[in-house]
Amino acid sequence: MSNDLFTPIRLGRTELQNRIVMAPLTRNRAAMPGNVPQDINVTYYTQRATAGLLIAEATPISPMAHGYPATPGIHTAEQVAGWNKVVAAVHAKGGKIYLQLWHVGRISHPSLLPDNAIPVAPSAIKPAGQAYTFTGLQDFVTPRALGLDEIPALLEDYRRAAELALEAGFDGVEVHAANGYLIDQFLRDGTNQRQDQYGGSIANRSRLLLEVVATVSKVWGADRVGVRLSPINQFNDIRDSNPQALFNHVVEVLAPFKLAYLHVVEIGMSNDAPQAFDFNELRRAWQGNYMANGGYDKARGNAAIASGHAECVAYGVPFIANPDLVERFLADAPLNVPDQSSFYGGTEQGYTDYPRLT
Repeated sequence: MSNDLFTPIRLGRTELQNRIVMAPLTRNRAAMPGNVPQDINVTYYTQRATAGLLIAEATPISPMAHGYPATPGIHTAEQVAGWNKVVAAVHAKGGKIYLQLWHVGRISHPSLLPDNAIPVAPSAIKPAGQAYTFTGLQDFVTPRALGLDEIPALLEDYRRAAELALEAGFDGVEVHAANGYLIDQFLRDGTNQRQDQYGGSIANRSRLLLEVVATVSKVWGADRVGVRLSPINQFNDIRDSNPQALFNHVVEVLAPFKLAYLHVVEIGMSNDAPQAFDFNELRRAWQGNYMANGGYDKARGNAAIASGHAECVAYGVPFIANPDLVERFLADAPLNVPDQSSFYGGTEQGYTDYPRLT
């Protein structure tokens, strides 16, 4: 019998009741000041706990890692306590939840950082576009290139955040290496023009990702760590001259870790024409659990699993509007229409008030 979205699976050390994953979704609803998870966040995640796995929203690992207002962090005791309430409520419903570890790099603004600091990046290259700040959109600034002597402190931030996620009770963590944020900035030659051991060759540009994964795995065990990649996404003004060669190499060097899963965003999030990329080639190079993400519906999700393209499928926008997405898929019921105006920031409206089937 072939597998489908409703077949249980084991990802590393984590047993999932189904293969429907809630993708990490930034919603900008942490309590301010302090970027602390609050009661409406508890409600939001608990409503969606029938997913095989919830991947909590991208979560900054340090004060310097923030790039948007009201995103919950994982670098203070108050944040840990807030996340602990979320995790406990999800576990009480029988759900499993990972935390996504995030550093935005240059996709920030001094007004969002301690002492109006300049954002950091692999190289001092200003991104096109504007930052979302507490006073509205403001042009991105030219970032400061991270010094070679600063890399150990960055890795320490990842280690400490991983420890705090463990303390908060999560089932695992996902390293965010996608969507034009700091690790992705190191991977791509469009943003990384360094002349040291973190720049130049594909192997050098992949070094930071490998060091982060090794650091986090020492805390969690690699079988409770996932990695997210987005090979063709040009969101946040990110690009590479040869993404196929780059990400084939990344998958090759990640393989020895025996991670819980590889989470691959197979679409772009910007209006740029996507670069040619063979995801089947990437998939063939990865022998572990592959999590597909990008515009999947129930039928495409089932087909991806039945064909062996993916072990599980991550859904984003459908989970925003359908807290009971798993039940709706099971019943072939119609889906609620998402209200895009309430995606980012606000109150319970458009967050915890979408109707359920029953």
